[in-house]
Amino acid sequence: MLRYPKPNKSPSENSNALPFESCLAKSRHLKGYTPIAGRTVLDHCCIVGAVARTLIDRCPKFLQESLFPDGTDLIAAVHDIGKVSPTFQKKIHQAIANDDEAIPAQIASIDASIERNWGGHAGISQIELEEMGTGGLIPRIAGSHHGYPPNLGARSGNAEQFGGQQWKEQRRLLLNAIKTCMHEDFPDITNQLQARVIAGLTCVADWIGSGSLFDDPGTPWKSIIPEAVDAAGFVQPTLIKELSFRDIFGFEARSAQQMLIEQASEPGVYVLEAPMGIGKTEAALYAAYSVLAAGKATGIYFALPTQLTSNRIHSRVGQFLQKILASDSLHRSPLLLHGNAWLKEFELGEEGLPGRSWFNAAKRGILAPFAVGTVDQALMAAMNVKHGFVRTFGLAGKVVILDEVHSYDAYTGTILDRLVNELKQLHCTVIILSATLTDERRHRLMGTLPIPAKGLSPYPLITALPSSDTVPRESAPEHLAGNTVTVRSLEDIDEAFEEALARSEQGQQVLWIENTVADAQKTYAILSARTGGTDIACGLLHSRFIQSDRDALEEYWVSLYGADGSANRKERGRILIGTQVLEQSLDIDADFLVTRICPTDMLLQRIGRLWRHNFHQRPAEAVCEAWILSAAYGSAEKDPLKAFGMTAKVYSPYVLLRTLQTWAAINSLSLPGDIRSLLEATYEEKVESPEMLRHKADLRQSRERLERFALQGVAMGIAAMPEERASTRHSELPAVSLLLIKSLHIDREAGSTATLLDGQSIVLPSHIPAAGKKRQRELAAILAAQTLRVTEYAAPAEIDIKNLSWLQPYFYLGDKFHDESILRVAIVGDDGMLKSLNGGPASPTHTLSYHPRLGYQSIKSI
Repeated sequence: MLRYPKPNKSPSENSNALPFESCLAKSRHLKGYTPIAGRTVLDHCCIVGAVARTLIDRCPKFLQESLFPDGTDLIAAVHDIGKVSPTFQKKIHQAIANDDEAIPAQIASIDASIERNWGGHAGISQIELEEMGTGGLIPRIAGSHHGYPPNLGARSGNAEQFGGQQWKEQRRLLLNAIKTCMHEDFPDITNQLQARVIAGLTCVADWIGSGSLFDDPGTPWKSIIPEAVDAAGFVQPTLIKELSFRDIFGFEARSAQQMLIEQASEPGVYVLEAPMGIGKTEAALYAAYSVLAAGKATGIYFALPTQLTSNRIHSRVGQFLQKILASDSLHRSPLLLHGNAWLKEFELGEEGLPGRSWFNAAKRGILAPFAVGTVDQALMAAMNVKHGFVRTFGLAGKVVILDEVHSYDAYTGTILDRLVNELKQLHCTVIILSATLTDERRHRLMGTLPIPAKGLSPYPLITALPSSDTVPRESAPEHLAGNTVTVRSLEDIDEAFEEALARSEQGQQVLWIENTVADAQKTYAILSARTGGTDIACGLLHSRFIQSDRDALEEYWVSLYGADGSANRKERGRILIGTQVLEQSLDIDADFLVTRICPTDMLLQRIGRLWRHNFHQRPAEAVCEAWILSAAYGSAEKDPLKAFGMTAKVYSPYVLLRTLQTWAAINSLSLPGDIRSLLEATYEEKVESPEMLRHKADLRQSRERLERFALQGVAMGIAAMPEERASTRHSELPAVSLLLIKSLHIDREAGSTATLLDGQSIVLPSHIPAAGKKRQRELAAILAAQTLRVTEYAAPAEIDIKNLSWLQPYFYLGDKFHDESILRVAIVGDDGMLKSLNGGPASPTHTLSYHPRLGYQSIKSI
């Protein structure tokens, strides 16, 4: 058993416990930044319970009845009863005391640091609720409210570390006082998914209830509960009813769009398979509007396939919201702003403050009524990650649009399948958009069995499985005319360089897609040098730009290659080089394509960027053609890493080899007519060579590794991992956030001054008065735009978190105790080379640099 270090006394040796009525839950700061006592534990618990009740009341009846039984708000209220404990009270009194005499005698000799051994006050809350007989999963809900379940071992509520029987009695009295305050008793919660939703509700209510509106314990709190919930953004939007498709988008719905809208009229799962450029996004958004207008959904979460989220989708959804929401609706404008700007508008409470882990647009969007984010954030609702259950709560009852789901995504299939199944139980309307699904993958997503010996399914295809049905319905829209594309596979990249230059000299808009950022940067360096001094424009777009640079580059190039770029296309030839971001979510129309070999799904997506709009005038020499930088099958089968290079690290060698087999004899294809047959040929089961069986076994082992993690369960109380450690796709490596600045002057009194890469200087006050909270959020959002995500091994060396204290009010720095990655910070010199904050090399193993046109580069030192 853990003992308190001598000469300290153990809690049970003190003469008596503090009465629960005087136990503190919070501290607060005066204008002079002096910490003083804040709300008591009883006050805070009752506030959180009232916030939870208000959040529930704002949910539609169908969610209240199925997920939040009477007494759910009491579960949220009792989350902090463990704060009536000697270790927590010592910690908070120590923080606010001016000298040791201000600390109550009962806790003066307590060592508060040992509470980390059992998960702090949340662990004590869990033990007490278990021993008080609340039943079911309620104790685990309380124990996990900081994101991680506590490590309790065999401890009991009257343990020496928790203060013995006297403190335990005070916790019992506190529980009774909370019940009296809430006028509720505990419901029976035994369903794991329901428990996760309630755990998410508890967390969010706790964050809001810890917000600045409740700082002053002398202020009556009941009347400000609605204001606090409003300020956090939990306000029901006001829809304009009975809008037509034309009213919203300015044109009539096509056959495939209309069929999806008619089918997706209630919660359930709906799959729209159709070619690139058919308007799947508009179809899904109008279907979502119809479900919302019917009162069958609470909002929309639009999930893009990767972290390479496009701001263009933000803009399209923002324009959609402008049409469907009343002019005085609170959520009409946020999505017109960049995601980080949204952070300035709402105060989510304590955990949503700058410097805390949920002051992050990617995470917080899942709680907003309308948001565009990544599928990774949604997948974490079905994974054992920190605060995964907050995401579960955020998605309940929404229309969830999963965009560009591919058959290759079968690597993530176990998690995605589980997510879709859970969303069905959470009364969500799930709309899956894809140009490239096999029959087998579609049925797995739907949770249904494929029909044997059916032959090729029609294409386009809509598959509908409303919650009220058990058998999916299939509908085939009319066949669509498309493009005939000439295809050439080659191994000589120099020939591709010459062809791209020749085409651009003719005035063509060339698109070149690589599979890694490093390869894209190399290609850009060669082609930009070759086009220097000519009239040809050359650009680069990938994920390793800081957000502000990425926004500017994306805006510029989409304006040239997109639907609105007709006039600009005539000015000159161009070559745009990039990575997977160019195959998804962007409205790009190229005259000629060069692409590195990738799985058939992605190849079709990339080829779909050719001749996308028939109203563009193209040079007379232009031919709808794609060149695929490939490899010889024989050598690739023997040594795929040598033949494919880094592509074999991004995609499974087995799937790449199957793709080579499928495309070997293809010199032209018809889109969309050949999509289904190419996909089925790539993924169908067949007799394989011994080498191929070996590669297939490697892929199976990789999938099984991820599946073991996915299948270990998301039950309340099971150990969770940090979000950045959770892998959701093949080849994904741990990544960290990196802040890049030009210079830094640290002044812990007057405030530190950071110069950004664009030359702008900002002062970061070390102490934030209550009146400065909005400016604090603005500064945090500005800094967030100077960040990017990079793989951990290629990032600057980790800095002692103590040396980043000047950033604490503005960034979540990470928690080493829970194996979370620490934020990395580096200085970008005038030559573009990265340096550490002390002026030395940023990394002992890599040479690191950043340039606004090239992005972030990492070269391993010799």
